[in-house]
Amino acid sequence: MNDSAMNNSVVSNNNSMIEITGLNRTYNDGANKVEVLSALDLTVKKGEQLAIVGSSGSGKSTLLHLIGGLDKPTSGSVIIDGTNIHQLSAKAQGSFRNQHIGFVYQFHHLLPEFEAQDNVAMPLIIRGMKRTQAHKIASGLIEKVGMSHRKTHKPAELSGGERQRIAFARALVTEPDCVLADEPTGNLDHGTANQVYELMCELNREMGTTFITVTHDLELAGKMQRQLHLEEGNLKPLQL
Repeated sequence: MNDSAMNNSVVSNNNSMIEITGLNRTYNDGANKVEVLSALDLTVKKGEQLAIVGSSGSGKSTLLHLIGGLDKPTSGSVIIDGTNIHQLSAKAQGSFRNQHIGFVYQFHHLLPEFEAQDNVAMPLIIRGMKRTQAHKIASGLIEKVGMSHRKTHKPAELSGGERQRIAFARALVTEPDCVLADEPTGNLDHGTANQVYELMCELNREMGTTFITVTHDLELAGKMQRQLHLEEGNLKPLQL
């Protein structure tokens, strides 16, 4: 990325981790246009735990994909820690995600042919780090999520809750500023879901990581620091 592109993509920093302004996302459905997000504004502070609740099809995942640079807005801006992510080139976006953003999904998306330690180390290896050093850092994260005894197991040998813990370790191995979690407990039983939530809180306290979680689970949302409702393309305070 050249200097002028970098200058255009960077704005002044403040106490906010994420600043979203006038975000619109419209899809073409044949001859019709479907507006999923409409002039959406959102500010997320550094270290904040935010829950976004909405019905299926409300645009929750679309919003996360836009924040993470996995989708492009029709209009509007997404600024993460001072950088306008959608003004970066595709290559620079990939590098930015690797350094600043972690992702956790309802289905863990671990690579089935690799052991847990390799799965967690993968973002560092992709970054170009030597495997031995990446494994050392990955082992520390695996210990932090209470899974040291399972680091040589493949995903098929782990329970749902264990796989999600490994997924959190992978999301955090690069020490990202923000973790975007898409229904992280949606595929878990109640007890395991609570364990995953407690893990999120612990990691938030210890590492200062910002968590944005989209969920339809009102109980999980109620435990977060702030709750918003995505409805008709925009965000409103959630009444619990």
